[in-house]
Amino acid sequence: MGNNYGFNKYKQTSVTTASRGQVLLMLYESSIKYTKMAIEAMKAKDLARKGQAILKIQDIINELSLSLNHEVGGDISRELERLYLFMVEQITQANIRNDVKPLETTQKLLETLYDGWKGAVEQLAKFGGDPAAAAASEIAGGKAPVPTPGPIQKNAKER
Repeated sequence: MGNNYGFNKYKQTSVTTASRGQVLLMLYESSIKYTKMAIEAMKAKDLARKGQAILKIQDIINELSLSLNHEVGGDISRELERLYLFMVEQITQANIRNDVKPLETTQKLLETLYDGWKGAVEQLAKFGGDPAAAAASEIAGGKAPVPTPGPIQKNAKER
């Protein structure tokens, strides 16, 4: 119990102290992990583990979808929402038909989105209070804190 307690406290602290971008990446990482787990369980004919993993994936994707801010994100957030809905449909079909192919499709989509957001978060971290960081955070996560003026914002005002 001691090891699990320490690990669970570490996970809880890492989530509560993470930036919005880091939380977004954690959600994608978890969804990819559970998708792989569902594929493995399906191949092993472990229905209980498959069901648990599929529920976790659906919960995470639903959370990602609900956190979109269409007022700020515009077309990008609407396209992400469509993609999330497509993934939920794929997961449902995989579960009903006991077919790994829709899960593999979902995994590839999640990995592509993860890679894209990871690159964006890394770039935005370099610019601190960049207004683009706030916009990306709002598109992906709903309500972001108001950014402090960063180097890009100052340069834009000077032009």
